[in-house]
Amino acid sequence: MLVLLAGIFVVHIATVIMLFVCTIANVWVVSNTGQFSVGLWKNCTDGNCDNLLVYADEDALKAVQAFMILAIIFSVISLVVFIFQLFTMEKGNRFFLSGATMLVCWLCIMVGASIYTHHYANSQTMYFSSGSHHGYSFILTWICFCFSFIIGVLYLVLRKK
Repeated sequence: MLVLLAGIFVVHIATVIMLFVCTIANVWVVSNTGQFSVGLWKNCTDGNCDNLLVYADEDALKAVQAFMILAIIFSVISLVVFIFQLFTMEKGNRFFLSGATMLVCWLCIMVGASIYTHHYANSQTMYFSSGSHHGYSFILTWICFCFSFIIGVLYLVLRKK
């Protein structure tokens, strides 16, 4: 049981780190030639980054930014709650609070990544029409989506022994 809790803890920390990386990094869309990359916050062309984001729907981008920040906040809160429950909770109880908080994080990731996918994944903006592909930030977001769901469900199922 201790090994399982340690494993979940390590995956939770990895998920928090990946959420930070995929939200902060400006590599959501990358050109095939490597000349530019576009993120949630900046456009980078030949190593020079500027704040001018050329997305078709700016409101959708702001929603993605907000939900990714909320996902980070709820993931960190869930980690702190898990550590707190690990040392203060009685034996035999379940980690309901940390599991519920992690599932809220999962929901925020799902909404943010879904909005981005709907508005920008197959759109014919200047970035996707010029031969580009999704960068590692977009892929990490969907990996965090899977990990946060698994961690949330495991927290709800596990009992403290």
